[in-house]
Parts: sequence; structure tokens; C-alpha cells
Amino acid sequence: MNKRLYVDFHILQTVPPSCINRDDTGSPKTAVYGGVLRARVSSQAWKHAMRAAFAENAQLDVGKRTKKAAELVKKQILVLVSDADADKLAKKALENAGIKFDEKSKKDDTVTKALFFMSTAQAKALAELAVEGSADKKQYRDALKAAPSMDMALFGRMVADDPSLNYDAAAQVAHSISTHAVQNEYDYFTAVDDCQAEDNAGAGHLGTVEYNSSTLYRYATVNVMELAGQLGAAQTAETVRAFGEAFLFSMPTGKQNTFANRTLPDAVYVTIREDQPVNLCGAFERAVPRSAQGYAAPSKAALAQYAQQMYSSFAEAPAQSFTVGSGLEELAPAQTAKAMLDALEKAVRDALAGNEVG
Repeated sequence: MNKRLYVDFHILQTVPPSCINRDDTGSPKTAVYGGVLRARVSSQAWKHAMRAAFAENAQLDVGKRTKKAAELVKKQILVLVSDADADKLAKKALENAGIKFDEKSKKDDTVTKALFFMSTAQAKALAELAVEGSADKKQYRDALKAAPSMDMALFGRMVADDPSLNYDAAAQVAHSISTHAVQNEYDYFTAVDDCQAEDNAGAGHLGTVEYNSSTLYRYATVNVMELAGQLGAAQTAETVRAFGEAFLFSMPTGKQNTFANRTLPDAVYVTIREDQPVNLCGAFERAVPRSAQGYAAPSKAALAQYAQQMYSSFAEAPAQSFTVGSGLEELAPAQTAKAMLDALEKAVRDALAGNEVG
């Protein structure tokens, strides 16, 4: 029985002038890697974009991360008993489960101290216990442990007040970095006052926005067995597919109206591994040099070469591999994104069946 199963996603994606992820000064995030400055998009930014993509899919069961968890329970209580004192019952249900509220909040005493991740099924379970009048705190805690949503199982949950309610994340998402060196630039812009006096030729507003452009290397991995332990085999295969689709097609929305920078990947490489996850960012430790072919083509070549080097020296070759787009055919035959996702879902389902995961 194989107890290790990982799905690794490697994506090369070219982004035009943009500022999709800013730091505290409004500048595009960067990182030094291989001794040169790289464009960077944080894992948190891309995970948020992925969760937004999950939420747009009506077929997916997604949770809510909020300080207003009591509101979620309240809605479920009112479904059961329309004339109940839902505010009081909801707050008491969460307190019984060990969730603490922000006593310093002057506007709302039902706001929790920290963001709390909850599935619809958990909110329903708490509502049912509250309506029944249960005083058993263990029942309330058990209700918050059971039935996580797929994004809760993927990205995990941390509850400082009660670590027993934590979920280990089955997925990890790396910070995306450019395969080459970048230099941030500035756009100086003006805005015209449409109603200004005719004798005033000045602008109504002056400003600057910082930006860069890059070919990004993006990486994420899913621990399939960890996910199966939370969701079961059937839902796990569907969830891995949903994760892959969201990772391929989502994008953080920073300054999107200014730059219209939404692009699709240049190339995708997906592997199913039975030993450990393998991030291939080392392919770009030496920054891809500027060339007449741009950065995407040499980045593909560097990725393919580095992957083969790893498989011949340190890591086993993947159990299965898939590619989308041109340039990575040395690693696996290219196919459409839909065909790849279909094949990935089937491969995960078959692998879990072979591991006798229920």
C-alpha cells in the first residue's frame, strides 16, 4: 500500500506590465534570488484568487473565512426556527465550541477575535445543536471538526484558541518568481477635471504607479493522501482537479483595471509523485538572460533541462506526467488543459482506488 502521493503543478506564465501584488508602499512585490532582483507574487495572493475561483463554481463546496462566523450560524438557525433568538443562540453555540469573541469591539459583540474558517455543513451542525438546546461542549467542538469544505482541507485552518480544531493544509503554494531579473518602472499619469474652467489648462490630479513585467515560474503541490483523509477518495479526485483548474486559470486582481493584465499560462507541467514534492525553481537560480526570443521560450527549455537533471541524479522520475502548451514535450506529450485535467482526475482516482482509500 503506497502511503505517499503528491500532485505537483509547475506553470510558466508571462505577465505584461502590471502590479498584481503590492507591498506596503504600493510597489510590486519582489525578491532576490540567484543574486538578482525578481518579480514576486505571494502565495497568499494567488491562494485568495484561487478561493475566489472556487466560490464562482456552484458545484464546489467552499467555506467562509470571517470574523462574522456567528452570522453564518445565525442564518442556519433561522432556517430551522424562523422566530428563534438567533443572535444569542449563534453566539452561545460558538462559545460552546471554544471560539472566543472580541470583547473590545464596540460596534458588534458577535465578532470573533480572529478570522475563523467554517464550512456550511459545520454552521448547520452548530445550528442544529443550538436549536436542540444541547449544553454538551464536546458535541459543539466535534461539529466544528467534522465535514470541512474542500478549500478548508486544501488550505488548512488554524485556531489559536483551540488547536484541536486545526486542519493541516493538504496543499502548498509557492511564491511565484520571475525566471529572469526585473527592474520596476513608473507610470506617471494625470487625470483631467471634466468641469474645470476654460482658462485652467492644468490637470485635476497627478500621480505615479509602479509596475513591472515578467515571465513567472509558479509552483504548487497537493498531498493527495492528506486530502483523502479529510474528504474521502471520491471527493479528493474532484478536488485535485478543481485545485488544478483554479491554479491554472486564476490571477490576483491588483491594479487589474489599470493594466488589464489577465493572461493564461505559456506552459504547464503536472506530475504525480510517489516519493516527495519537488519544486523545480532551481531551474531559474541562474536568471534567464535577455534574448531575441524573449523569456518564455528559454524558460521552458531551462525547466525541461533541470527536471531531467533532477530525475537523473536526486529524485525519482514522476509516476505520471502531463504537459499543456508547447515547449515541454521532452517531459510528457502535450494536450489541452481540459484533457489534462480529465486525465489528472482519473489518475488520482485510480491511484486512491489502488491504495484502498475509502
